[in-house]
Amino acid sequence: MKSYTAHLKPHCPPVVLLEGWSWGAAVFGPFWLLAHRAWVPAVLFGAVVLLVVVLAPPGLGGLIGLGFGVLAGLLGRDAVRWSLERRGYLLTHVVAARDVDGALARLLHARADLHASLIGPLG
Repeated sequence: MKSYTAHLKPHCPPVVLLEGWSWGAAVFGPFWLLAHRAWVPAVLFGAVVLLVVVLAPPGLGGLIGLGFGVLAGLLGRDAVRWSLERRGYLLTHVVAARDVDGALARLLHARADLHASLIGPLG
């Protein structure tokens, strides 16, 4: 079982995010953050990585880049959570499930009032 965090905002569908390490963030860094709508962390992370790699001594640029990849893998999902909070979502639940669909199903089972946010006003 994996742990997921559920983020809610009034009149919007819930967002469910996996906890822990992200290979996508580790490999693609700021591009992964942009794909997950974490604009501010993506720009800051990209600028810092570029600045440090450019200013690093010739042999250390790759090693420092690798270190930033590890850092992105560890903190990428937290940056997405922070971005969700900036957009008005609140972390309301922690759900254990095998996958995202299972986590969403458990959330909807626990909170029947959220069905309307998934169906929409015309459902």
